[in-house]
Amino acid sequence: MAAPPYRYGQRKDDYQARLRRIEGQVRGISRMVEGDTYCIDVLTQIAAAKRALEKVAVGLLDDHLRGCVTDAARDDDPRRADEIIAEATAAIERLVRS
Repeated sequence: MAAPPYRYGQRKDDYQARLRRIEGQVRGISRMVEGDTYCIDVLTQIAAAKRALEKVAVGLLDDHLRGCVTDAARDDDPRRADEIIAEATAAIERLVRS
């Protein structure tokens, strides 16, 4: 069965802007390593980039729960609803482990 269309809604532009900032931050980390910046300073920036990515991930998960999971729960196909909920659970597990 094909995946439903993604619905980032009103927050898509926000996600894109955040991801561009993170991309710039990662490029900056690379420059820090190239420039032999103090290790702890590099690690601090890596932790900040990781937190920023986690924030985007939680926002996407929230959108998924409010959109895809809610729609699947309202649908007449209980098997599809179970599949969508299982996907969400697996995504949460991946986030928790990271």
